[in-house]
Amino acid sequence: MKIYTGKRMRVTDPFLGVGTGQHDGWVEHTALVVTVNGQPLDPRLDLANKSPTGFECGYGGSGPHQLALAILADFLHDDAKALSLMHEFTVDVIARLPRDREWQLSETQLTQWLQGH
Repeated sequence: MKIYTGKRMRVTDPFLGVGTGQHDGWVEHTALVVTVNGQPLDPRLDLANKSPTGFECGYGGSGPHQLALAILADFLHDDAKALSLMHEFTVDVIARLPRDREWQLSETQLTQWLQGH
């Protein structure tokens, strides 16, 4: 069974400065790190580059859409369907995930949501 887990962590990576478009080099910052069964979730920037600076949950910005796409693509193994459901999944599920604490989404929860769509 797949379990998607998200938590905020301090990471060091090449981080784009907000609004600058310039590469700020390797910096430490807080990011939402998402795993599936303990392994990093592929952001699937190849399908849609909604948020090259990373995942986010809650409301606003492009990070929630990238997270929705990544989870759906991983779970469904159907890129076209993941793209078509991305917006609804963002509104119904990703926007409701807490930004300030760890969260999990189970295979059962995803299946239940998909049955309604």
